[in-house]
Amino acid sequence: MKYILQLLVLLSVSGVSYGFYLRPEEIQRGDMFIGLSLVVLFFITMPIFIYRRWKGKDVKDYMLTKENILKMREYNDSKDKK
Repeated sequence: MKYILQLLVLLSVSGVSYGFYLRPEEIQRGDMFIGLSLVVLFFITMPIFIYRRWKGKDVKDYMLTKENILKMREYNDSKDKK
């Protein structure tokens, strides 16, 4: 999955670069490469990246619940005493 993401990002960046290279000569073709590359980057690569990073993690660890607020306060109080 890691290599697929790297390949998609590389293809998107190279597609945008190629689109800017073509843009002065053929406006429609350069814009098409830029647009398709950005669509691939944001609608395909980003969701796969987010899924890969959040897989196996508990969302409750990142939410502000009463327990987590108390843990943060205890941590800050112990840090201030040192």
